[in-house]
Amino acid sequence: MKKFAKILGLVLAGVVLLLAGFCTYVAIVGAPTYDPPTIPEVTVEHTPARVARGEVIAQIQCMSCHANKDNRLTGKYLAEVPAMFGKLYSKNITQDKEKGIGKWTDAELVYFLRTGLRRDGTSGGIMPQYPNMADEDLKSVIAWLRSDRLPVQPINEEAPASEFSFVSKLLMNTLIKPIPFPEKFIPLPDSADQIALGRYTANAIGDCYGCHSGDLIDQDKIIPEKSKGFYGGGIEMIGEGGEKIITANLTFDDKTGIGRKYTKEQFIKAVKGGVRPDGSILKYPMEPKLSLSDQEVGAIYEYLKTVPKIQNDIEQKKAELQLANK
Repeated sequence: MKKFAKILGLVLAGVVLLLAGFCTYVAIVGAPTYDPPTIPEVTVEHTPARVARGEVIAQIQCMSCHANKDNRLTGKYLAEVPAMFGKLYSKNITQDKEKGIGKWTDAELVYFLRTGLRRDGTSGGIMPQYPNMADEDLKSVIAWLRSDRLPVQPINEEAPASEFSFVSKLLMNTLIKPIPFPEKFIPLPDSADQIALGRYTANAIGDCYGCHSGDLIDQDKIIPEKSKGFYGGGIEMIGEGGEKIITANLTFDDKTGIGRKYTKEQFIKAVKGGVRPDGSILKYPMEPKLSLSDQEVGAIYEYLKTVPKIQNDIEQKKAELQLANK
C-alpha cells in the first residue's frame, strides 16, 4: 500500500510539474505562431455590385470592431470583450501600406478571413473566421476593402497592441487555432428558401451565434450547430460604461425564448432598428443591422424556429446580476 501511495505521489508530482512547465511556456511565449501558409491563388474583380454587397457585410462585421470614432477602420479598443481575456484591440484594416492591409494580396486576405491565419504565420486570435461564407460574398468583402469608400482609405495609425491575459494565451495555444481552408466552392444560398437564407445570414454572415450561444469559447466555426448552447444565449459581455450585459436566448423555447416575445415584424424592427416590442432600446454591444434587408432578417426569424429549443431564463439571470451588483 505504501509503495502504491509513493508511486501515485510521484505520478501526481510529475503531472503538476508538466502543467507548471506548460503554463510557464504559455505565459512567456504568448500567442503562437505557425509556418507561413501556402495560400491558394485568388484574384478578385472589383465590380460595383460586389462593392455594394461587401458594404452590407462590412457594416455588420468589420465596422463594429475596427471603426474608430470617425468611422475609419484604424482599429480600436474592444470594450465589449470580458476582462478575463485581457485588454484587446482590433487592427488597422485600411488600405495603408504600413499600418494597414495595403500590401496584402486578395488571396492573402481571403485566406486570413477563412482560416484566421495571417500570411506571416501569426494568428488572428479572437478575430472571427468565416469558413462558411459564400465565395462570392467573401470576394465582395475584398472588393469593398479595396474600394474608394471612406472607412477603408489609408490612415497611417494603429491601435495599441493587445495585452493578452494568461487565459487568452492559454486558449490560443490549445482551443483557439486556425481552421482549415475550405476545399470546395461555397455557393450562395437559394434566396427563395427562407430557412437556408436565414441559416446563412445568421451563421455565415452575421456570426450571431458567437454572442448568443452558451459559451464564448466552446463554439464550432465550421459546424456552428455543434456550439455549446447554440442560440440559447447567456454569455456575459461588457456594455457601455462597463455595464454587464447578458446575451438573449434566441431559440423559440416556449417559456424563455423569443417566440412569445416577438412577432416576425417585431423581430425585424428590433434587429434593424434596435427597438424591442415594449419600446426599450437594445443595448451595446448589440447594434442595429441596418444594412440587412427585411427579407434577410425575416429569414433569420424563420430559421431560428428550426433551432433546437433551449430553456435558459435570461431575465432571471439579469435580475440576479443586478442584485449582485448592488
